[in-house]
Amino acid sequence: MMTNEALQHLIGGWFPNPEADSVSDVKQHAETDEVLDENREPSKPINPSLLEFTEEGSQFLNITVQPEQFYALMAKLKTNEETHFDYLFCLSGVDWGEELGVVYHLESTVHRHTIVVKVKTEDRENPNFDSVYNIWATAEFHEREVFDFFGIKFNNHPNLKRLFLTENWEGFPLRKDYVDEINMVIK
Repeated sequence: MMTNEALQHLIGGWFPNPEADSVSDVKQHAETDEVLDENREPSKPINPSLLEFTEEGSQFLNITVQPEQFYALMAKLKTNEETHFDYLFCLSGVDWGEELGVVYHLESTVHRHTIVVKVKTEDRENPNFDSVYNIWATAEFHEREVFDFFGIKFNNHPNLKRLFLTENWEGFPLRKDYVDEINMVIK
């Protein structure tokens, strides 16, 4: 079983940030300035990976990935011998207010480690991500549920249609901006 730190080091190396090479230049420049401008923002370190890692008070390593790298990351998490995340045990849609996204909980039944992968978009009008049903077959129905309740579309999904609600249902009831005057419960 790999530690979260070891997983972060391994997975972070798969998607190096091309801007990370300039980190040493930025830090070195800031240290050599004899007169610092009080109004200038301090240099923020550049993440060496295109992925963001946190543990967010969780026992699991959390990875936030941009939609452009999402499918490649998920495929590599499953097929890499050191990670071998062969079990997708939870896939959930989330409305963070400004962003819509999907959270994936993965486990390796071989190595006994678990991670959480998050992908987000600010496009509330046409949210879409790549489907992972061809990586983990169980994702097919989970993605349909997320589509049904959040309106998030999954590229290359074989049968993306409503799962629980009727085809003529208006809107997506688990979004924070959803309004249903008839069925609203007011306390």
